[in-house]
Amino acid sequence: MIKIILVDDHAIIRDGIRSLLREEENFQVVGEAGDGQQLLELLEQTAVDVVVLDLNMPNMDGFRTLAELQTLHPKVRVLVLSMLDHERYVAQALAAGATGYALKNSGRNELLYAIMAVASGEPFLCTAIGMNLLNRLQKTNDSAANEPSKVESNLSKRELEVLSLIAEGLTNAEIADKLFTSRRTIETHRQNIIEKTQAKNTAALIKFAVSSGLLSE
Repeated sequence: MIKIILVDDHAIIRDGIRSLLREEENFQVVGEAGDGQQLLELLEQTAVDVVVLDLNMPNMDGFRTLAELQTLHPKVRVLVLSMLDHERYVAQALAAGATGYALKNSGRNELLYAIMAVASGEPFLCTAIGMNLLNRLQKTNDSAANEPSKVESNLSKRELEVLSLIAEGLTNAEIADKLFTSRRTIETHRQNIIEKTQAKNTAALIKFAVSSGLLSE
């Protein structure tokens, strides 16, 4: 029996994963937490095999939590489950002590396999991340003349939509309303766009996007 603690500040995410795992006889959710601090308090009295950990949380985020776990509970194995798909976050999480990294859009079977792999101490990366890394590696061979199209291909359709609305001067809240999603999701998209384009801030991002042909003047 693999004992699991779910750590995510969105209760609906925890509910969904718990419902999924309830159907599996080899998995048992023994606790839930809304941030890293709650997790650390829970670990004082709860034995666990795998912590399924979000990165983007208030109070104590996933990266800080990983650092605390390395110090206080080094034997606890962690599967990061996040919306953040940029290789920088993946590398940072693995370097901080995570055994595996999966995206929240992973399928049921892949998530189950990820938990089993991490529980046994095997490193795990979900298929989407593996393909992203492979695509980025292949694109490093592109010439400098192809750089604008390379950057554009790295951005998802939704990220291009968000980028266009950023360029129009809309706030995160306004973009969220326009795209019928949450402000937090837009903040994540904005951060991913900045990371992928290596822009230092929003102004530099817009200037880069225009110069690269991703947006019109």
